Amino acid sequence: MTTPTPPGSNQPVWQAESEHPELCAALRDGLREVIDPEIGLNIIQLGLIRDVTIEADHALIRMILTTPFCPYGPAMIESTRQKAESILERPTHVDLGLDVWDFSMMEEGLADDWGLF
Repeated sequence: MTTPTPPGSNQPVWQAESEHPELCAALRDGLREVIDPEIGLNIIQLGLIRDVTIEADHALIRMILTTPFCPYGPAMIESTRQKAESILERPTHVDLGLDVWDFSMMEEGLADDWGLF
């Protein structure tokens, strides 16, 4: 039997963090407004934003969903794109990754409420 990975241990570091820390901080705060309606947590808490790249003329967000066929997925992706464009002030594309989401991607302490760890 394997020991589960503790929550928060699989949090990504965005590529843009080193070059645009102020934009990443604002983006992270703004994306906290995008809620997964089935779970009731925001996409940052869930660790769904796996990477962000910011260029002078555009931005790219790599995002995953908690389940492959999430019925709210298209709406969350579009909300993420719109929110990012308004914060970053440049066209933004959301690339949907195929990584499998798990509880270790959540911010530390959140999975405790679910009785998982």
